Amino acid sequence: MTGPEAPAPIRVLVCDDQELVRTGYVTIFTAQPDIEVVGEAGDGRTAVESARRLRPDVVVMDIRMPLLDGIEATRLLAGPGVVDPMRVLVVTTFNLDEYVYEALRAGASGFLLKDSPPRELVHGVRTVDAGESLLAPAVTRQLVGRFADRLRRPQRHPAAPALAALAPRETEVLKLIAEGLSNTEIADRLVISRETVKTYVSRILTKLDLRDRVQAVVLAHRVGLVGAHD
Repeated sequence: MTGPEAPAPIRVLVCDDQELVRTGYVTIFTAQPDIEVVGEAGDGRTAVESARRLRPDVVVMDIRMPLLDGIEATRLLAGPGVVDPMRVLVVTTFNLDEYVYEALRAGASGFLLKDSPPRELVHGVRTVDAGESLLAPAVTRQLVGRFADRLRRPQRHPAAPALAALAPRETEVLKLIAEGLSNTEIADRLVISRETVKTYVSRILTKLDLRDRVQAVVLAHRVGLVGAHD
């Protein structure tokens, strides 16, 4: 009698213009029993071509790459209008946080800093593969804070009219998400359970037709829900 089959490994495409960095990522990922590196790319154009050909579960994407930058590559793989968007995890340096914001707008499922420890990189891949967004609250607050004036200028967004369909508490939760609070922090702030917060987040994403928490953060700032007077 045979036991249950082990789940298929998470197939990852590593995209970075620095060979040393790619080698480091590959070493970290291949050491994990549940992750398989299916390819590498040293420029954005190759990243897009390889992703479309290999169909990895997660694309680990750098921002600054030759021929095509990581933002545009992410948009082509996961942006608006992509029929079958891929899951893209952006890994970049902290001094490029404006580019990171643009990458999130382009459809990335989350981001990490290049100096993150290996365990966080592995956790990031697993989180994104599970269909969840990876948006570290502390980093989100710094990212948003640096560009608050620009982000808080209300702009048109396809999902903006749907905000009216949110219940008052759902709107409150969305604003807290946009401020970078985690589910636990939101639960503490509103004195409710984490499960209740998860329910609110799920309803918000459904009503606004958003893919994940990252898109919710971007939308809230794009339409001015989180403003200077909050």
